[in-house]
Amino acid sequence: MEALRLILLYVHLVGFALLLGGAVAQLVSGPIRINKAMLWGAVVALLAGVGLSAPLRDGDEPAPAKIVTKLVIALLIFVMVFFSRKRDEVNRGHFLAIVGLTLVNAAVAVFWR
Repeated sequence: MEALRLILLYVHLVGFALLLGGAVAQLVSGPIRINKAMLWGAVVALLAGVGLSAPLRDGDEPAPAKIVTKLVIALLIFVMVFFSRKRDEVNRGHFLAIVGLTLVNAAVAVFWR
């Protein structure tokens, strides 16, 4: 089971990298919009995160409050990305909120023990 957990963690990190990397690339490249890397990153991170929340450890499970917090933030990110993906230009505040929530979700994962 540890191998499955590590594979899911790796996929989750790749999704995070796609989401954040796509956002940074979009910020420096011109009009602010949702690109495919951000969309796929949000989907991959959300699905892998749900997989990671399954009881795959031997008694060393994360706190349910942490799982719910990360799930709510991930769903917010996904909704914000998904429903604004077809716009020609996204509001700067909306876009920065996606980046901020992505960083907050990573901080919850790292610092909440």
